[in-house]
Amino acid sequence: MLQRIQSIFLAITIVGMGLFIAFPIWNKVALAGVQHAELTALKLTHQVSETQSNIQPVYYLIILAVLVAGVAAYTIFQFRNRVLQSALCAVNSILMTVIMGLVIYFTFYKTAKLFDPELPGKYDIGFYGLVGAMLANVFANRFIRKDEREVQQSKRFR
Repeated sequence: MLQRIQSIFLAITIVGMGLFIAFPIWNKVALAGVQHAELTALKLTHQVSETQSNIQPVYYLIILAVLVAGVAAYTIFQFRNRVLQSALCAVNSILMTVIMGLVIYFTFYKTAKLFDPELPGKYDIGFYGLVGAMLANVFANRFIRKDEREVQQSKRFR
């Protein structure tokens, strides 16, 4: 049923991915204050000077985030088939791990060499939305498996 706790956690997953898409994920400002780098779900921007900037599109982040939110929304309405729900949560976990790996790659390897390598930058709301979505997905999967065990035990008692 839709009012179960796993539906709430799946809704939190959708909201977390919305935060990931809507807000910046990471930014870094040079010690001199001239250079600036920012990662969003759409692009990686490196402001070299006031007039020059390099923009690298990262559309696959937003595509993966929308896919995760769509799978989570579909999973909510599959409450009659808990095995399928659990499998879809596992797929979401894999997709979010790929997103997290890409974000870490961009923040530590791609942009660390641009300027001030000793400064790590800071993560913004979008990153924490992804982390919250990952945790909510794990909890949703846990409660789905718990429901399935309870159903199997009740069938065994009959």
